[in-house]
Amino acid sequence: MELRLDIRPIIIDMARGWESKSVEAQQAEAGDKSSIPRKKLSPADAARERDREAIHLSRKRVAQQLESSRDPRRQRQLQDALIDLDRKLEALGEV
Repeated sequence: MELRLDIRPIIIDMARGWESKSVEAQQAEAGDKSSIPRKKLSPADAARERDREAIHLSRKRVAQQLESSRDPRRQRQLQDALIDLDRKLEALGEV
C-alpha cells in the first residue's frame, strides 16, 4: 500500500488567495489616492516642487550619513553639505 501525499494544489490555492488579497489591497489603495484631488501645477511650479523634494531627500540622506560617520573630516564635509542644502531650501522659501 503506497501512501501518496500531493500538496501541490493546496500550495497553489494558497498562493492565489494571497495574491488576490494583495491585489484587492492595491486596488483599494489606488482608489484612496485617486479620491484626493490634486492641484494642477504650472511647469515651473512642478519643477520647483521636484527640486524641493530632491533637496529634502538629499538632506535626509546626508543627515543619516553624518550620524554614522566617525571620521572628523568626513563629518565636517557632511555638516557643510547640510548647511548648503539648508541654504537651498531657504532660497526656495522654506525655513
